[in-house]
Amino acid sequence: MFFENSLHEPRWGETLSSPDWIQAHEKVRAPQSVAPPPMVQGFKERRFSMNRHVVPASTGWHRLKAGLRANRTGLWPRFESTRLTLFLLIRMRPAQLGMKSSSSLFGASANNRRRLRIPVCNSVRCLRLSTSFVARLAILLNFGIACNFAGEPALSVLDLAQFSLEDLGQIRVTTVSRKSENLSSAAAAIHVITQEDLRRSGVNSLPEALRMAPGLDVARANSRQWAISSRGFNELYANRLLVLLDGRTIYTPSFSGVFWEDTDALIEDIDRIEVIRGPGATLWGANAVNGVINIISKSAKDTQGILATGGGGIEEQAFGSLRYGGQMGSNAFYRVYGKYTDRDAFTLADGTGAGDSWWTSQWGFRTDWEASEVNQLTIQGDAYHEDWNGRVRRHSLDPPRLFSAPFDATSKGANILGRWVHTFSTDSESTVQSYFDRTDKELGIVDEVRNTFDIDFQHRFRIGDRHEFVWGSGYRYSWDEFIESADFITDDPSKGLQLFSAFLQDEIELIPNRLKVMAGSKLEHHDFTGFELQPGIRVSWTPTERQTLWASVSRAVRTPSRAERGFQFFSDPPHSAPLPPLPILVPGRGNPEFGSEDVIAYELGYRLQPHARVSLDLATFYNVYDNLYNAVQLPLEIRYTASAQPYLVIPVTDDNGLRGETYGSELSMKWQPTDVWRLRANYTFLQMNLHTKGLIRSFTEDSEGDSPQQQVSLWSDIDLGRRVEWGIGLRYVDPLPAQNVPGYTELDSRLAWKATSNCELSLVGRSLLDAHHPEFSPFLFAPRDVEVDRAVYGKVTLRY
Repeated sequence: MFFENSLHEPRWGETLSSPDWIQAHEKVRAPQSVAPPPMVQGFKERRFSMNRHVVPASTGWHRLKAGLRANRTGLWPRFESTRLTLFLLIRMRPAQLGMKSSSSLFGASANNRRRLRIPVCNSVRCLRLSTSFVARLAILLNFGIACNFAGEPALSVLDLAQFSLEDLGQIRVTTVSRKSENLSSAAAAIHVITQEDLRRSGVNSLPEALRMAPGLDVARANSRQWAISSRGFNELYANRLLVLLDGRTIYTPSFSGVFWEDTDALIEDIDRIEVIRGPGATLWGANAVNGVINIISKSAKDTQGILATGGGGIEEQAFGSLRYGGQMGSNAFYRVYGKYTDRDAFTLADGTGAGDSWWTSQWGFRTDWEASEVNQLTIQGDAYHEDWNGRVRRHSLDPPRLFSAPFDATSKGANILGRWVHTFSTDSESTVQSYFDRTDKELGIVDEVRNTFDIDFQHRFRIGDRHEFVWGSGYRYSWDEFIESADFITDDPSKGLQLFSAFLQDEIELIPNRLKVMAGSKLEHHDFTGFELQPGIRVSWTPTERQTLWASVSRAVRTPSRAERGFQFFSDPPHSAPLPPLPILVPGRGNPEFGSEDVIAYELGYRLQPHARVSLDLATFYNVYDNLYNAVQLPLEIRYTASAQPYLVIPVTDDNGLRGETYGSELSMKWQPTDVWRLRANYTFLQMNLHTKGLIRSFTEDSEGDSPQQQVSLWSDIDLGRRVEWGIGLRYVDPLPAQNVPGYTELDSRLAWKATSNCELSLVGRSLLDAHHPEFSPFLFAPRDVEVDRAVYGKVTLRY
């Protein structure tokens, strides 16, 4: 509590006491003197009014540090306005914050930064902080001063005791069976990332949040791109994982994967993220081969008022968001939001800059209308725009080689979604959902414009006391247009693809609240492969309220992408192939006969809560794959340039000539030693065995090493008093031998202070143990030697 012994608090327009603030600082908690805020200690005039502000040029970083020291004595007055903060942001010149130019304030380039060395623990090891980061931290601290002076009583953070492990086990999930059910009894390997998890971790993007889920391989390829998969087969565009954002499929038929850099949401508006490891094709269809990620946002009714966030630092140079939620009538609610992020470039293996900085802005809205007791209508939409710098691999014929070239690119898109839910009774309801999505993306060697229209219908109803049916149908049409280049050629620059689907599932309750069986199938028709049947059966047994044993057997398929059926581009030569000392080109071309991949998956899981403060979740699996993607090496050719220089050509095409098995286990544990301390730990083990169907071994078998065999993570959340919370996490990832990426251990942390009931300040660190380290080396398009940098940033969150 500031000014506990003071007799008077100054107001705007009031004259402060004449003694210098330093003399006041020496008289600790002296009631007869009142010191001005340290951020204005350099003011030559002591009179504060809304029309008189004088900031001398001498005000600088050294004065700010002295002011911060003064705060330890408790001599800062509690102002009831944030106008001083806004004034300092607008009026203070860069030189007054110790910076060379105004560009330093919001993210100067790495070449223009002036570094400061601040000792840590001793004189040997020092933490290097850029001047721009120091400036941003100062601004965040000033925001914190302002929100602490807001005049509202400070409240404690939401202590962990309010969210017991038993309560978390009763979270309702919808992704497993397309209807609401308890997490603890769900017959699948499912993990839920709650809004409280998101807030306490301090994540700024969806891929970062997914690191909290067991069984997921989340690797950052560069500043902008991520490789995310479940149970193996990771790649830049992981094509065996289905991602949904409020029911909208995040998927590109071009590469059968997800552009994570284009997938974003306001983190504070997310209600939960449901992560299923293992097939979900029985209900969700093709590409839900190894998992389903369902990102579910809050209703507009639950996001009323104003939310503002802002911050910046190292790597996360600047970011901010603003959201407003209101009400239209008695039963209609809405929200609008906008957000901005500016990220710095990463580092190459040799220590030089990777040149892959980027910024993105996104805005959107959501309305929820409770038209009647039985009808609910949701309409929502988003739009985004990105600009980035990067490098892309191009080929040259004189001399022939694959080299990395810089490029500047943009990406933009928009979507709109509508959903109508009609409730017939407590045992019957129907949902109709439709969306339109448009993207316009540059990839360095090709430009793509894609439009997608989707409509889906679902109906849930009960027959008798034991049968609950869910059935539905859907239609999707996606059409594209590609602009080719010398490095990227397609047989058909423009093509439309249709997908028809229908599904049916029956949940049979054999023993009420104890034993249930779910059986069903999805039937789809795809333009490339025709009809696909994807059946599955799940069994869940709950012998006690704190135990659940479940098992499943299912079939899933992955339909071909446009790239696998007809794109031609150049790639790197395989690591394992013995190659002559000649320049090499590796042209890869799709196969019009490439078909669907399929898997038969066997799963067994067990959930146990042996104590009110301890919970365990174990999932094991054995998957048998067939008709997997295989890169077939055609006969080598030696060609000559116009200058008679020889070079080697290794033509490659695609087929379904690979099969394999994967098996493993995923363990998640939560333990709450005290009411204010919670621990969570995850362990993942994965074994992949791939085999070529033919007699000659294919180098594609080496992709076994694209996914880590073991992953371990540990995260601790603790409330340090009534206002402060601290989270710290350690994660270990095994090496990726197919990519020459070594294993690594990293540390993440977040320290937060809830200054008032509507203001929270936090300091977040990512990958703190190394200045930079590699996580993933993509095989296509992007450079392969980019490493992830350490990141430190501050954040302010205001709610009204």
